[in-house]
Amino acid sequence: MNDRIEKGDIVLINKSGKYHKQVGEVSEIDYNIFFVKIVLVKLGNQEENFEEKDLQLQTKKPNLQEVMASLDKIIGQVDQITQLPTREKVELPNRLKYLKLDIPKLDKQLIQKNFDSIEKILAATREADSSASFWQEIVSNLEKISWWIRTSL
Repeated sequence: MNDRIEKGDIVLINKSGKYHKQVGEVSEIDYNIFFVKIVLVKLGNQEENFEEKDLQLQTKKPNLQEVMASLDKIIGQVDQITQLPTREKVELPNRLKYLKLDIPKLDKQLIQKNFDSIEKILAATREADSSASFWQEIVSNLEKISWWIRTSL
């Protein structure tokens, strides 16, 4: 695992004081005049600066390969969703395939549009029947893709 802290990573704050042992998401990285890495960490609805040495990496943001693998898992599970209306039975697999083609292009608007449509279809379908066991995996894969979109584009 790459231990370098990057934008989108989840970190634990080791610095004594107000934020000690809190967990946050890296929103930006900069360097001060002495070339010390300064990390802006989002903590709830506020952001604070820390030196990299005061942070411990908790979770790396997903990389492109992990996002593609998550998409493949969702595509593989779409057939198991029995409650999909006829129109969505066609639209959802197509949107997933388009998203898979769009992600390597790194076109944020196109990716976000397709992802929002996929999320909307799945949310409505899950509301109708959330008892199936595969929903937990679909939701965790959607969260991974959403995290990547939010932090990588």
